[in-house]
This record gives sequence, structure tokens and C-alpha cells, in this order.
Amino acid sequence: MKDELSERNKKILEAIIEDYIVTAEPVGSRAVTRRHGLALSPASVRNVMADLEEMGFLASPHTSAGRVPTDKAYRFYVDSLLTVRRIDKPERELIRKQYNAAGRDIGAILHETSRMLSSVSRYTGIVLAPRFSSTIFRHIEFVKLSGRRILTVLVAQNGSVQNRLIESEEEFATEDLVRMSNYLNELLEGLPVAQVRTRILEEMKGEKALYDSLIARALVLSEQTLEEEGAQIFIEGQTNIFEQPEFADVGRMKTIFRAFEEKGHLVDLLDRCINAQGVQIFIGAETHLNRMEGLSVVTSTYLTGKNTLGVLGVIGPTRMGYAKVIPIVDYTAKLVSRLLEET
Repeated sequence: MKDELSERNKKILEAIIEDYIVTAEPVGSRAVTRRHGLALSPASVRNVMADLEEMGFLASPHTSAGRVPTDKAYRFYVDSLLTVRRIDKPERELIRKQYNAAGRDIGAILHETSRMLSSVSRYTGIVLAPRFSSTIFRHIEFVKLSGRRILTVLVAQNGSVQNRLIESEEEFATEDLVRMSNYLNELLEGLPVAQVRTRILEEMKGEKALYDSLIARALVLSEQTLEEEGAQIFIEGQTNIFEQPEFADVGRMKTIFRAFEEKGHLVDLLDRCINAQGVQIFIGAETHLNRMEGLSVVTSTYLTGKNTLGVLGVIGPTRMGYAKVIPIVDYTAKLVSRLLEET
């Protein structure tokens, strides 16, 4: 294969990437030989660097004789060269100390998670909250307000709550709303919320709904309640990105800020990870987000039992310390999964 690398080429590429991760400065041949003890002359290293550049693993900034890794180089590094260490005890303790989950709801835990990921990684922490449709139905309640306005409260087994204000076509008595709630709770308890609407539509066609007007109206109200809301996303530590020298330019800062503001695109990216197993890594252009040039995203899913709830991760420069970030994200996802099972 054209891009197949010899062991010597791999060692030199790894040395360049690891130096660039630390320094953010283009790496020259003399630095490689001096810092990594390779039994090669600077001239030999320069020849290898030229080959790596021709294969698309390195690029030459105009203002320097050194080279910088490309997205292709980072992908090769992550897939073939990187040894991911286990998270050490002090880091585990630091992460666990961030949580005091007793009596806290799922939203507070996930918000704290985004802050913790940012603090520990020194990059940007991001958490995609569970969509309500991914949870298990536990309880619905209709609360009469003024006139025909009704507050619907939908509760999932994991403690998530969705409130919605409905303007009904008729005015209901409080006792009728209680009867409606009781009927629906008996009908729907324990169903995945994603299946609740189908069950309601099936029930609306049944004989009970045809002959009992209260049941029919209860089904209509619950169907209105189950309209899907947009995904919630928590982001913390955006300014950490701007402490990295490659993003010091004002124009780059504005572009990155706009990327963080366009949360819908970030949700689309994280949604791509929902059905994936383990840690996922998107490097530079792999995010398919124009404003994310020069950034990488490391994610993992969190779950209860076998049910995937959402995604959490870290956004940082493509030269992020993958060896540190990957175990942080992996450990945090497992910890959040345990916390949510206990709430």
C-alpha cells in the first residue's frame, strides 16, 4: 500500500505528533533526534519527514522549517500508535469528588458532568441529555389551570420530568383530569416512551375509546403531551479552547464560538454516537462541521442497564492529549451510568 509505514517511519511520526501535542510548535528534524534518542542523523529524519509529508501525514507551515501533523496523522496515531493508559487513582478520585449525587436530579448530574469534564481535561466538556423518548414511562398527571389551559406532567422511571402547557378544546373538571391520569398510568406504565404514542393511537381505535368519551379525550390529551422536544445539551469550558496557541487569532475565536452557539449541529454530531459502543473519536474534518476545523471530539455513551441514554465527551484541539482524554471520557461515562441507576 502507498501509505503503509515502516517501523522507522512510525517512530518518527509518533515522535513528531507527541512533540507537537506538547509544544504546539512545528517540529524539526533536530528536535526529533535530540528529544527521542533515535539512532538517526537529522538528515535521515528529514528524508523520512519529506516522505511522510508526501503521504499526507505532515504539513509544512510557511513560516517554519518544521512540520505539523495533519488530521490523517492523528487518525493513524489514535488507531495504530497510541497506547491508552488506565486512568490513575488520583484522577479517579478527582472526578468522583466532583459529584455529590444524593437527592439530585438527572439534569443537575449531567450539568455537573460537563463542568467536571472541562475541569479535568482542561478542554471543553459536553453532555447530550437523554431525549425523553429514550426513557421508560412511569406517570402522567394533568393539572387544571385557568379556563381550558392544562399543565401536563410526564415522569419517566429515571426521574426525568417533561412539563407541557396545553390549550384544550374544552374545559375539564379537576376530577375528570384525575380519572384521565389514573386510566393512562394503568395503561402505559413500564412502556418505553418511544412506544407510548403507538399504544395510544392503537387504543384510540379500540372499543373503549369509541364508547367512553372521557377515555377518548384522555387519549387525545396524552397524544398532545408526547410531542418530542428538542434535545438538551450542556457545554462548559468553551474558553479553555482559546488558551491553546493555535486558536489565539481573533478570527478563529469567533468561528469556534459560532460552532458552540450552533447547538443543533453539535446535537447532530453526538446523535451519531448514540448507537456506537465504547469511546468514539472524531478528528478535525471527521466531525463534518465546517466551524470545527482544528478540533477533535472524544465521546462515549452513558446508559442504564442496556438502554443508552445519551452521550458525553470532550472537545479540544486536534493536538489534544488523547492518551489522557480517552480514559477520562471512558471512566466518566461509566461513573455517570452508575449514578443514574442509583437516582
